[in-house]
Amino acid sequence: MGRILFIRGGAVGDFILTMPSLRLVRETLPDNEIEILGYPSIASLALSAGLADRVRPLEDPRLATFFAPGAALDPSWCGYFAGFDVVISYLYDPDGHFSGNLHAAAVRTLVACPFRPDETPPHVPAAVQLARPLESLGLFLDDPVLDLPYSDTHETASALASLPVGGGPLFAIHPGSGSPQKNWGQDRWIDLLGKLRCFLPELKLLVTSGEAETNHIDDFLARLDETGLPWLHLADRPLPEIASIYRRIDGYLGHDSGLSHLAASAAAKGLLLFGPTEPAVWAPLSPKIKVLRSPDGTMAALPLATVVDAACELFTS
Repeated sequence: MGRILFIRGGAVGDFILTMPSLRLVRETLPDNEIEILGYPSIASLALSAGLADRVRPLEDPRLATFFAPGAALDPSWCGYFAGFDVVISYLYDPDGHFSGNLHAAAVRTLVACPFRPDETPPHVPAAVQLARPLESLGLFLDDPVLDLPYSDTHETASALASLPVGGGPLFAIHPGSGSPQKNWGQDRWIDLLGKLRCFLPELKLLVTSGEAETNHIDDFLARLDETGLPWLHLADRPLPEIASIYRRIDGYLGHDSGLSHLAASAAAKGLLLFGPTEPAVWAPLSPKIKVLRSPDGTMAALPLATVVDAACELFTS
């Protein structure tokens, strides 16, 4: 059995865009042990989906020396890196200092991958770009679409038991993102949900929020009460729990955000609204996801009527 290390920092969406590469390695080399050096709260998704065997935290101050040229490297970390047959790194390393120090630590095979995809035309999906360096190992990504079997947890069952009762469709909405410029606005989301209720009168909602939505989510929930829609709010919950719930939903609504990538990776049907970011690069690759982009790159220019028509077509067909 060989040992393979993936090193991946970044936010939720960045990690999920790397998961097709993880799946490629897992499926092509099933007898190899795969470890992730990253942020456990995010990388735990790979454990839940069966794409990795363990996760080690990236936040260790002793790793700082690996980013400096000619530094005295920590012996325990040198031994750790040398214990892998292949190291695949997605860390930001513009000067090559980290790669050079990994070689100095006796890493046998290093595959240096981009931290971010290239956004210049012609546009290539991020997941495809992030997998290309694996071709040096003879691994070629034929299918970047994710449909991951996130495992249920005790917390999953508890959350599902708390959902509004009734036999109507269950939709999830994540009304924020990591950037205000990517957000469509609470008023228009509320208007959209009210119109969707005309087509789906038994609709019930699961609202998710994280740190980026802390200052605004209470206002959104208060407005949501006015629509009469039954809802459950899940705030700052573990990502594997949310992922397993997303496998049960009938629809998803959101922006260009990590949670939207999470929903797509769980094979949820969804409508995503894009503004300043290029969906040809950043949108999840899934036949169940429909993307609408603002005509001028600003979310304010995305008309409510256009979103209503797209949502009704997607969710009532």
